[in-house]
Amino acid sequence: MTSKIEELRQRFNSEISSADSHQAIENLRIEYLGRKGALRDLLSQMASLPVEEKPKAGILINEFKNELTAALDKKASEFKTASVSKNPSEYFDITMPGVSQEAGRKHPLTQVTEEICDIFTRMGFETVQGPQIETEYYNFEALNIPINHPSRDAFDTFYLDLKPQKKNNKDYQWLLRSQTSTVQIRVMEKRKPPLKIIAPGRVFR
Repeated sequence: MTSKIEELRQRFNSEISSADSHQAIENLRIEYLGRKGALRDLLSQMASLPVEEKPKAGILINEFKNELTAALDKKASEFKTASVSKNPSEYFDITMPGVSQEAGRKHPLTQVTEEICDIFTRMGFETVQGPQIETEYYNFEALNIPINHPSRDAFDTFYLDLKPQKKNNKDYQWLLRSQTSTVQIRVMEKRKPPLKIIAPGRVFR
């Protein structure tokens, strides 16, 4: 058994010294340590040894296995180091654990809005959206907010420098809506009661 191990050792040392790639190292690993490799063949030959020689043979084979494993790992590490040094920007170690990407989360305001809409939906309400750029008519006039009301002042409302829109023979300035009640007016213009709606959305003040 000792002579067979020594013969394999010399052959292995010769082959690993000439290995010039990761694939060559893996081929050697399979050849010597694989399920049908040289080491497995040595273990099968132990059955024919005298009983008193088996313990010693087992120790020798185990030491040889550790020797082969260490040599293969060292050679593979040398290739890895050389690869990184040669071109670090292209090297990628596929054995490294992946880095998980943390998923984004909804903004608290979005979460609360969705929860409120869900509650109203279960109560039979419909969620309706409307334009964020409105006219004075929908934002104030149709809601019975008089022309001299403080909320219509330029300090409270963002007016836009656009051509006024004519409605009911009057010109109405464009603005960024200051409330979502504008959506209610638009819905009531197009539908007949009964109505059950909720109009969430951005407003500007």
